[in-house]
Amino acid sequence: MNYYGNTITQLIEELGRLPGIGGKSAQRLAFYLIHQPKERVEALAKAIVQAKAQVHYCSECCNFTDTDPCPICADPRRDRTTIMVVESPQDMAAYEKTKQYHGLYHVLHGAINPMLGVGPEDLKIRELLRRLNQGGVEEVILATNPNVEGEATAMYLSRLLKPLGVRVTRIANGVPVGSDLEYIDEVTLSRALEGRREM
Repeated sequence: MNYYGNTITQLIEELGRLPGIGGKSAQRLAFYLIHQPKERVEALAKAIVQAKAQVHYCSECCNFTDTDPCPICADPRRDRTTIMVVESPQDMAAYEKTKQYHGLYHVLHGAINPMLGVGPEDLKIRELLRRLNQGGVEEVILATNPNVEGEATAMYLSRLLKPLGVRVTRIANGVPVGSDLEYIDEVTLSRALEGRREM
């Protein structure tokens, strides 16, 4: 039922389409935005439109960026002999917060999940193979999430990468099974990285 008129109802509906936002949260956000000064709302709208227009995949690691290559790939201080494979940009950010890893990353943008129709061809695996074929990489760290999909993706990548002559390791079990990396604390992530094992 439409209690607020078409404009507010449409705003609530659009906010409700965001992941993790239910009806009540969408309503709360809508009224929060309406109470804000016009300049603040316009700045938010502008930031959303700019992000959509300017953000793209890094041509090297497939991270989201508005520069190419992204700041991490462009950093000459990074160890270019090691690539950590993660599922999402959020996972990469979680590892960066530990300040323990100084190599490069590769973002898959998902994990193999047959139930949702996500296969290897839907991930950024071809781009990873292209990077490895350029040479210079000695180790690939598989840092996919420790759940069924993440483990399946790690096993698939391990079988695919080992014949290329690179060392393939997996993050250790300091990370609880069934959790997402972006919610794990820095100490746990650091221990998982230190305790990685050969695949």
